[in-house]
Amino acid sequence: MAATDRALDLAITAAHAASDRKAQEVIALDVSERLVLTDVFLIASGTNERQVGAIVDAVEEAMHTSGAKALRREGVREGRWALLDYGDVVVHVQHADDRVYYNLERLWADCPVIELPEGARGGDGRTDPQE
Repeated sequence: MAATDRALDLAITAAHAASDRKAQEVIALDVSERLVLTDVFLIASGTNERQVGAIVDAVEEAMHTSGAKALRREGVREGRWALLDYGDVVVHVQHADDRVYYNLERLWADCPVIELPEGARGGDGRTDPQE
């Protein structure tokens, strides 16, 4: 069973909000076949604690506007790895260093990647456009 349309819509909403705050490497994974608790993991990263906080704030505001209520929030104060659980979608906003270390994409590599719209993918993390 694939992720529901509602989960996909919420993931795209969260991805747009994260991208608007210059999140890096925003990806969505369909974890519906592997987990019963949620359909989509959305993963985004920021370059510092302040940016992680700004991304979290933007995602929370966008999700609230969409009518989604957070069931759980963890790690928001620390600004290193925030987890926002909206039931159908779990948003992980990580400091770039923590994202490399924990490598959630590797842990969930057997789950399909959800194609996000162009404006919802964030930056690629490169500082030099010639790279």
